[in-house]
Amino acid sequence: MKTNLTITVDAEVLRKARMRALQEDTSVNAFLRGRLEDYADEGDRAAQAVAGVKRLMGAAELHWGSSTWSREELYER
Repeated sequence: MKTNLTITVDAEVLRKARMRALQEDTSVNAFLRGRLEDYADEGDRAAQAVAGVKRLMGAAELHWGSSTWSREELYER
């Protein structure tokens, strides 16, 4: 279900936005709808990305070995 949203913007900003939308063969409404959808979905995508990274980290086989370097050896010039 779609619903209407009313916003208030500066007249000059709206004029420029309409001109740019016309150049890009779209509308200000379509642009704002897309941006609002992206904004609403952003949290879901971030959570999915974090979950994916955690899955990869859990599946990774890491072998650290033993380090025998001293601080001085690491910073020798």
